[in-house]
Amino acid sequence: MRSALSDKANLLPLGFALMLIGLNLRPILASVGPLLPSIQQDISLSFTLASMLTLLPVLAMGLGCFAGFSIAKRLGFNTIMTGSLLLLIIATAMRFWTVDATWLVCSALLAGIGIALIQTIMPMLIKQNFGERVPLMMGLYVTAIMGGAALAASSAPYIDINLGWRAGLGHWTWLGILALALWLIVKPKAQLQDHTNVQSQQPHFWHFRRSWVLAIFFALGTSCYVCVLAWLAPYAVELGYSQTQSGLVLGFLTSMEVIAGLVFPWLASKSMDRRAIIALLCLLQLIGFMGLALAPEISLFLWAGLAGLGIGGIFPLGLIVTMDHQHNPLLAGKLTAFVQGVGYTIAAISPWVAGLIRDNFDSFESAWLLLASLSIAAWLLSRQFNPQEYAYQYPVKHCAV
Repeated sequence: MRSALSDKANLLPLGFALMLIGLNLRPILASVGPLLPSIQQDISLSFTLASMLTLLPVLAMGLGCFAGFSIAKRLGFNTIMTGSLLLLIIATAMRFWTVDATWLVCSALLAGIGIALIQTIMPMLIKQNFGERVPLMMGLYVTAIMGGAALAASSAPYIDINLGWRAGLGHWTWLGILALALWLIVKPKAQLQDHTNVQSQQPHFWHFRRSWVLAIFFALGTSCYVCVLAWLAPYAVELGYSQTQSGLVLGFLTSMEVIAGLVFPWLASKSMDRRAIIALLCLLQLIGFMGLALAPEISLFLWAGLAGLGIGGIFPLGLIVTMDHQHNPLLAGKLTAFVQGVGYTIAAISPWVAGLIRDNFDSFESAWLLLASLSIAAWLLSRQFNPQEYAYQYPVKHCAV
């Protein structure tokens, strides 16, 4: 296999390709919420069932992370990236021909598998190829993820007006094809080093308390993220916003996530101790969700923006702090896969819980308050992330095959 990239000229096309891939990882989730009223007029879809369109792909992301490295080891990391992009393209294209809720759910599950495999190997690709630029590249990658959500949320209603809701869900196929084409061009430059000598010393990460702390922290932040993707737009419609305006509210929130994904990882790169930045992000989330629940009449855009800044910063910081615990790219990738696997699996139930709350209480207010409490819990967990203690969390003597 090739060694890590050392030529800066090669980093630019590879980095751009990884960002374009990131751009494809959320439209299939973010485009549903703004179009839910149109979908419900056409096919039978309760709020609880609609939550499956977010729950299943997020659950697949979690479960897929556990199997991702085993599959990649057998088939090759580049092959997995190519196959996963094809899977995502097929799943998105299926929505052009949606006939019922089952078809939507199946496409969501298929997309989740592809997204899971991509997200499993992406941190290791970044860690291997970008060296000291990892915080910056991880921030750009996550920003691209958020940017894809913002693009889908804000533009899907306009596509719906002109071409129908099926096109609003399916037109992201073309973005996937573009990402696949660029990846096929740059993938020879993204080979990973052979870490055979390291594999014999790999720890079983689930044995360590710190692994579970990192996973739960990631789960709390991701729960907030997937919940707003699923339900912010329907909540805006219930408050009297038009379907197009509700898409803009969600688009504005995800735009703030994009800004946060750029700014806060950069700020965090100034010091190995990320706790102060995380505390600020948790506070922004807390204020945003409290405002959505208790005072939406003041300004839905204000509260959504504050929540978006918090969510958009915590997501990359959760991955960066996880990778801080391992210097070796392979071990960092495997730890990140464990954290994402547990985190996404736990977070998958949050849209379902919120949908259940909406169906039983005719209101999302309790769901927003629940997310506010998760922000406090995330801050409490983050207080343990003292970088001076990272070396003691995974002692070599406990490593096993």
